[in-house]
Amino acid sequence: MMDDNLLKSKTVEDLFKLYRESGDIYIKQEIVMRYSGMVKTIAIQLRGVYVSFTDMDDIINEGIITLMQAVDKFDPDKNVKFESYASLRIRGAIVDLARKQDWVPRNVRKLGKAIDQTFSELYFQLGRYPTDEEVAGHLEITVEKYYKALGETNLFNILSLDALVDGVQEEGHNEKFLKDHNSETMPSLSLEQKELQNILKNSVEGLRENEQMVVSLYYRKELSMKQIAKVMGISEPRVSQLHSAALKKLKINLQSYYTA
Repeated sequence: MMDDNLLKSKTVEDLFKLYRESGDIYIKQEIVMRYSGMVKTIAIQLRGVYVSFTDMDDIINEGIITLMQAVDKFDPDKNVKFESYASLRIRGAIVDLARKQDWVPRNVRKLGKAIDQTFSELYFQLGRYPTDEEVAGHLEITVEKYYKALGETNLFNILSLDALVDGVQEEGHNEKFLKDHNSETMPSLSLEQKELQNILKNSVEGLRENEQMVVSLYYRKELSMKQIAKVMGISEPRVSQLHSAALKKLKINLQSYYTA
């Protein structure tokens, strides 16, 4: 067992090297402790995924278990950043838990995909965000049914936007995202992060005022849908609809960024 102070003075790279050599559980615990904050951050970001069937403490516990497993399975020789590798595994674990709940009927899933496709097609055809009436009309459904579908498919948008922010555009494309950012590409990576932040900022500013408020209260103030409804004086389903509509618009801009 190594001295605690000596462990804390080591870099993450050093700790992984020592852990591979010794298998010392205390070294593993030090690595996990350094990344435990990332688990809570991910749990907060994805709380819309699991809030209907469990609470954040349980998700954080699952995330820590996944993080510990990631330490054992991580291979530094593959030139992948551990935080990227662990982050995707933790997010994947949360998504898997949600999928096991069988939370959305097949017909709702189908309508959700149709809405996404229609929204994207109209955006590029019109050169602007389509109105609710335009999307509903194109789908040949009522605006009321469209709003209901937005609320029911809100979770899809949380997951897909989160994946886009992480650079994963489609399920199963993790390998592409995890390719090494070596010393030659690190400066450009930092530049890309700043550019992405600006795109997100400008995208949020382009939302309707009530959509901006929902996004701000949900992601910055970390309020629940129920709390946001109380603050804004509207129903919880309406908050969910606004959130879903906002994420569709943000996703369009992020997709444009990644495919440019």
